[in-house]
Amino acid sequence: MKTNNILIAGGSGFLGRSLETYFQAAGCQVHLLTRSPKAKNEIYWNAKNLGDWVAEVEWADVLINMTGKSVDCRYTEKNKLEILSSRIDSTQVLALAVQKTENPPTVWLNAASATIYVHSETQQMTEDDGIIGDDFSMNVCKKWETEFFKHDLLSTRRVALRATIVMGKDGGAYPKLRQIAKLFFGGKQASGNQFISWIHIVDFCAAVHFIIDHPEFVGPVNVAGPKPMRNKDFMTVLRKTVNRPFGLGQPKWLLELGARMIGTESELLLKSRNVIPERLLEKGFKFQFETVEECLGNLAKK
Repeated sequence: MKTNNILIAGGSGFLGRSLETYFQAAGCQVHLLTRSPKAKNEIYWNAKNLGDWVAEVEWADVLINMTGKSVDCRYTEKNKLEILSSRIDSTQVLALAVQKTENPPTVWLNAASATIYVHSETQQMTEDDGIIGDDFSMNVCKKWETEFFKHDLLSTRRVALRATIVMGKDGGAYPKLRQIAKLFFGGKQASGNQFISWIHIVDFCAAVHFIIDHPEFVGPVNVAGPKPMRNKDFMTVLRKTVNRPFGLGQPKWLLELGARMIGTESELLLKSRNVIPERLLEKGFKFQFETVEECLGNLAKK
């Protein structure tokens, strides 16, 4: 399968930049669609309307869409609308662009989220057996995937990347968690029984590449490490990696208050994401960082 030309929409964020670096190192040509182009390989788009950028879709062998307003905010009506519309609008206009091209991308990977699954402290959520629920976050995920898969794109294979928390030294959740632990607040959060599903950024990028190279992947794929860990145990490992012998825990009421003060939602810490990458494992994907100990130990290295 030809994968020389890769187009990343919404490529200026942590995941987009990481994928750019990864695929350039693999010898691919990578172009980015962004609202604020700065480099030669960056092309302007507004993530809503067709424009000159459609020529980039014609150029691409692989299309990866990572567009979407961050959910690290308060769920005001304005923010909820922007969270949903940024995902739906970008997916919709990319589908229109693919339909307009004579030689469409062979594969289109669209960002999605493992947040689509319900809070679970017991049952593991696989692609086939995961329970999809009904609240704001889960409904955004459902509408997002519905928009992605509803279009008639016979020549383009589509995969929804149901990603969990991506852990990187310079982005994602890790820098904030590390700082919390270093300040001796790295105890359990609320009950501590909620699962954290995570994946190292190196494995995230490698999994995306693996999915591209294996045409049997169609539909949703859980992009997660193989061993989720309960919050209280995760924080214990984190404290060890930053050399802190103890950490103060935060009860639920304090997390709610703190989230309000810093402009985010406590759901990001309290929801139990017990997600298993069953399809990746079945196809033989090898994780470089299988355990939390390996992941956090690597990220803590200077």
